[in-house]
Amino acid sequence: QQTYGVNSHVIAYGGDHAIDCDAAPVDDLDLPENYALAIGRVEPENNAAMMLEAFASDSSRSLVAVGNWQRTKYGRSLVRRYAGNPQIRLLEPIYDLGRLKALRAGARLYVHGHSAGGTNPSLVEAMQFGIPVFAYDCVFNRSSTEERALFFRTSTELRALLDKVDEATLAQVANDMQAIARRRYTWSAVADQYYALLDRV
Repeated sequence: QQTYGVNSHVIAYGGDHAIDCDAAPVDDLDLPENYALAIGRVEPENNAAMMLEAFASDSSRSLVAVGNWQRTKYGRSLVRRYAGNPQIRLLEPIYDLGRLKALRAGARLYVHGHSAGGTNPSLVEAMQFGIPVFAYDCVFNRSSTEERALFFRTSTELRALLDKVDEATLAQVANDMQAIARRRYTWSAVADQYYALLDRV
């Protein structure tokens, strides 16, 4: 706007491809029961350490975290610290949509630690599954979830949120996430927005 005198237009990312596929077996992953799930690049701005810390000392909950743990020094340091923890299951990247569908569908909740970016693909894909989302508290996560997710800024806040939230709230958040995803984050809705923008310009 300042340089060219033109307003920008933000169009989000579709996520329904994550659910519009057949689930594939994940028995080989040895997943814990009633697990929370996190998927993302293992970078400081995605707050992997914060999420791991919140679950590491909680004997009642498990976190399955999928990411490129061996890619960076940061990731490898987290593996050394948490790989032996019984509440933590660290998985290397999974790109097969069928296996990701089974992994997401089996999760009790989704934890999203991204603190940089915009409409994060991993978030809008998880929202399709109708599971409650716990998201890092920043403006674009609030925008993506229409402020209806459960928000945290520290591992202590995340742990407290997990401890105090009730089943009715979890169910409401889960329903809200899926409704928003079906309304805003389908590829047909995204395509319509591109066509509408092209018509305007």
